[in-house]
Amino acid sequence: MQVVSARDITERNQSQKALQIKENNRRKQSQTLVQLARSKTFQQGDLNAALKEITEAAARTLLVKRVGVWLYNQEHSKIECINLYDVSTKKHSFGNSLSEKSYPAYFQALEEERTIAADDAINDIRTQELSESYLSVLGITSLLNAPIWLEGRLIGVVCHEHIGEKRQWTLEEEAFAGSIADFVTLAIEAKERNFAQEALRQSEAQFRAIFERCSIGIGLIDMKAQIVDTNVALCEILGYSREELDGKRFTDYICTQRGDLKLYKQLMSGIHTDLKRTSRVGFQPSEHHEQFVERHRIEMERRCLHQNGSLVWTHISVSVIPASNGEPELFVAMIEDITERKETELKLRASQEAAEAGSRAKSEFLATMSHELRTPLNAIMGLSQLLQQEIVGSLNEKQNEYVSCIYSSGEHLLALINDILDLSKVEADKEELLLSPLPVSDLCNYAIWTVRDRALEKGLQLTCKIDVEEDICIGDERRIKQMLLNLLTNAIKFTPAGQVSLVVKNVSQGITFTVSDTGIGIDSNQFPFLFEPFQQLDSRLNRQYEGTGLGLALTRKLARLHGGDVSVKSILGKGSQFTLFLPNPVEMQTEQDKGQQDTAITSSPAIPQNQIILLVEEEENAAIVLQDYLQTIGYQVKWIDSVNNFLEQVRNLQPNLILLDVQLIGDASGWDLLNVLKQEPYFPDLQVVMMGFNEPPEEKLSILQAGANDYLLKPIRVVQLESILTRYLNSSDFQINKTPI
Repeated sequence: MQVVSARDITERNQSQKALQIKENNRRKQSQTLVQLARSKTFQQGDLNAALKEITEAAARTLLVKRVGVWLYNQEHSKIECINLYDVSTKKHSFGNSLSEKSYPAYFQALEEERTIAADDAINDIRTQELSESYLSVLGITSLLNAPIWLEGRLIGVVCHEHIGEKRQWTLEEEAFAGSIADFVTLAIEAKERNFAQEALRQSEAQFRAIFERCSIGIGLIDMKAQIVDTNVALCEILGYSREELDGKRFTDYICTQRGDLKLYKQLMSGIHTDLKRTSRVGFQPSEHHEQFVERHRIEMERRCLHQNGSLVWTHISVSVIPASNGEPELFVAMIEDITERKETELKLRASQEAAEAGSRAKSEFLATMSHELRTPLNAIMGLSQLLQQEIVGSLNEKQNEYVSCIYSSGEHLLALINDILDLSKVEADKEELLLSPLPVSDLCNYAIWTVRDRALEKGLQLTCKIDVEEDICIGDERRIKQMLLNLLTNAIKFTPAGQVSLVVKNVSQGITFTVSDTGIGIDSNQFPFLFEPFQQLDSRLNRQYEGTGLGLALTRKLARLHGGDVSVKSILGKGSQFTLFLPNPVEMQTEQDKGQQDTAITSSPAIPQNQIILLVEEEENAAIVLQDYLQTIGYQVKWIDSVNNFLEQVRNLQPNLILLDVQLIGDASGWDLLNVLKQEPYFPDLQVVMMGFNEPPEEKLSILQAGANDYLLKPIRVVQLESILTRYLNSSDFQINKTPI
């Protein structure tokens, strides 16, 4: 009898078969990952080719219908398919997208879970939002999604899509899907790395092209001052080839100066200081780049030694190139050939010196001409005044007419000389203003009174209207009067018939003096030349109207010196309107001392009794005029033309008044004599009046500070002289006046 034992091994066979399948799948997955790791596609940086290889390998290994790579957009608001492989068609596609707004649960799952293994994708809470619009349309039943991470950021997902019966994903498959996502990350990194390397290659090529083609010499120098590299321009500047310069000391070709070593030490000191500041936080040269470059650069002009022995002027800029750790690695020297510029500078300097010499010569010439022209005018006008007063005898009507013509011609010539000298002084920036509060009405009355006779001679109506809240303006009295007279005289000159008016008004930031006329007018095309010196706009006017053409130019320059200006409106044939603007009138009340106002004294002083005047005058004609007049009206006059016995004469005569010329020729000037007088014990009892051709404000102040009582401007008018005599010799209760007239 045989006994047969039988066991059911179906389950065991099935288990072994399952294990075999699982092992085969694991082996297949491993082989796929090894093949991808060995693939050269990743090294090429071609992302599209790498994604094709990855998706095809994943679909073939996991036996799924479709594998897609989806990446987030820049705003992280949706994912876009950049590569989708379909096994049935063996084709790749792209372009579909899913927005977070439409599928919030799915996007949240992508952020929170390591993988999404949805066996029943249509009913899985994480993926069911995709059912109607995506899964059902394509027949997708199961999904295996693995996130793509790059530098700690979630940038997308690899989606494995199964079609057919529902599929249960194993842990090994989830791990494989994660590895596939890692390969996608590697492919993206390879692309970015290759892109950066290509950009670096292009940048280096561009830099090299710039380096070689730059017209400025460039040299790279190591920390031992040895030349590492040079461009063509630097080789041309120095006259050597690149091979000849390579390895040579850069300083051997530069003419160094004292202090260059100090500059180099300052440069290196600045670098080490910055290293200490950045050592705690790490060196980041890209931050604050401008400040970094500024602190690590020195510039200088030095001569370089050319190969042929000549010297080349260059501008050298040396900067530091730091290494990645911030330590100085190289110097870059930018060298520009400035020989031509230096030669031009030398020519310009020579031209400037010549111009300055010409300007000095002009000033000296004008100063000389001022003295040479005014000296004879002093005699002409002085003697004609004596004849007019009939001191040496009476004149007939014709003689009076001739003498008046002589005097008026002298006045006219003096005005022309003064205009030329004043303009020269203003253009040389040597004019200084003596600013003070001035009554507007007094300024206008003076100007109107001065030009009244000229207007009456031409039958013109002359009017003045002052419409201001406060009768005060700030300015230099002499210069404001000069500007008003220039404008009024010009208006009268060019107005054959009609009227000339002066209107004064307050404006928002100052005060305006407007002179209007009904004269010949000006073409608007001529306005740009109107205020140019020595210009009369129509050459025919030179013959019809006398003048130098300086009045308006000087008026505008004086106005701008006050901070104001002169503007013009005119219509040809109908008249012109010139407006003088002076800024910032001061609102203040000033009581005018009527006794101290400048008034023209027309009557002769009372005849003095035994009063002595010492006249110190180098020019004979001027001395004769003054001596004759003073003796005629009763003074004892002692005239000396030498400084040698000046003090002896003062001690012997004990004069009541000294008239002292400031422009004495010899070892001592009038100023020197005044300083000598100040040392004498009796000086406080002396009355000294200085005489001169120039009267700048600073000169008047210095005169008074030096101890003189007053100042007479040459040519001396009789009315001015009589005012001085009355002030200092004919008034017993007179107080010495320290205010310049």
